[in-house]
Amino acid sequence: MSSLERVGQNCYRLPKRGSMLVEARVYLNDELYRHFKVEEDALKQLMDAASLRGVYGPVVGMPDIHAGFGLPIGGVMAMEAGEGLISAGAVGMDINCGVRLLKTNLDCRNLDEARLKELATEILRTIPAGVGQKSRHGKLVRQHFRQFVERGVPFLLELGFGRPEDLDYIEEGGFMPGADLEAASQTAVSRGDQLSTIGGGNHFIEIDYVEEVFDSGLASAFGLEKDLLTVLIHTGSRGFGHQICTDYSAVMLKEAARLKLSIPAPGLAAVPIDSETGRRYHAAMACAVNFAFCNRQWITDDLRKAFARVLGGGDRDYDLSLLYDMTHNVARWETVYGKRLLVHRKGATRALPKGHPGNPLVFRDTGHPILIPGTMGTASYVLVAGEKLEQTFYSVNHGAGRVMSRRAARREIETRELKEALSGIFLPGGDYKSLLDEAPQAYKDIEAVVDTFAEIGITRKVARLLPLAVIKGQGREG
Repeated sequence: MSSLERVGQNCYRLPKRGSMLVEARVYLNDELYRHFKVEEDALKQLMDAASLRGVYGPVVGMPDIHAGFGLPIGGVMAMEAGEGLISAGAVGMDINCGVRLLKTNLDCRNLDEARLKELATEILRTIPAGVGQKSRHGKLVRQHFRQFVERGVPFLLELGFGRPEDLDYIEEGGFMPGADLEAASQTAVSRGDQLSTIGGGNHFIEIDYVEEVFDSGLASAFGLEKDLLTVLIHTGSRGFGHQICTDYSAVMLKEAARLKLSIPAPGLAAVPIDSETGRRYHAAMACAVNFAFCNRQWITDDLRKAFARVLGGGDRDYDLSLLYDMTHNVARWETVYGKRLLVHRKGATRALPKGHPGNPLVFRDTGHPILIPGTMGTASYVLVAGEKLEQTFYSVNHGAGRVMSRRAARREIETRELKEALSGIFLPGGDYKSLLDEAPQAYKDIEAVVDTFAEIGITRKVARLLPLAVIKGQGREG
């Protein structure tokens, strides 16, 4: 941490040194700086990213930053259109890992404990959770797989899985253009049978309630009221996206050597954006993006039906409308500082202020909701963007961020401690031991992470959610 120089409130920089072409910036409030030290490995990864040809600085570290594969998780790297590179590792293994929030009209005070447990158990029974779990819609997945990954959620809605209005509340309308399944390997395609599943690791479905409203006007515009139940869904492109990243990281490393590109670490293997490999990776990545959008949409449809089975009537009786769905891991062309840039976000969330043309039409006057999940025992947040987002390439953190590796968490945290941290939260299946690496103690304080940007006007708090039941699968994702 001694290499960080403070340049303003909650903002630090890593000045250019060695092969760095631009500086790096890291955002931490005083509590994070004092108590949650940034790993030196994560800082080194920012410096590596700042050394790649065509990088447009600064490279940015979010408050939830921790070391990852290539670019740190909680990292943002922008590349210029001409000389810039595209890196599979800078997007990450779980392409379009993302989160969506559903609203309900159910008051948490009117849902007794027995019914809550019945609902959570039915969701777990309905939606496969855990590493390696296969889709319960296997026949349809096999029959229409190309359409799912090349056309995204609009095609899934044609088959009847969702509500027509859902598209208005999904980033990019649930579809990334340019997808071409021919750019993905057969091994990747063979892992596509995980569509409509949660997976393991930090993926989850969570039944929350609105514990606090900070901005009544925005909360009302978003349909959020104190004590109403909400549902968070966090998952991505599963084994399909993981395989695409694995395949192209290896190809890019060989291609970079052939082109004599300076690559500071294998995880940051990269090639020119407009090269054949660069174009093929982007086409395959777009397939994984569309897969993940479809994954969360199909899970939503299954979840709505689970609500109706348990509570009776139809799913619309309980609202269950989509507030927003947003991505975390992607490389996307965007205009920042008047320049066309390929912005790589890994464990980072796009955040557009009101009036920005990239907002869905329904959020043009407010800015889209920013969804920040915490840990399975702590708060999650709904935010909006402030007016200073350009300095972070319109990006904010995507969660709390780890402070303890999975191995260390399993070694150091006792089952008893996890149970205490989850007191009052229902965990269907009750297998605490298998989830020690996801214990709240293994993560940063979500309050300090969210406050880092809120304190300097980059974000504004709208509402705080607290968990009542958490549905998670076993096993490390990947």
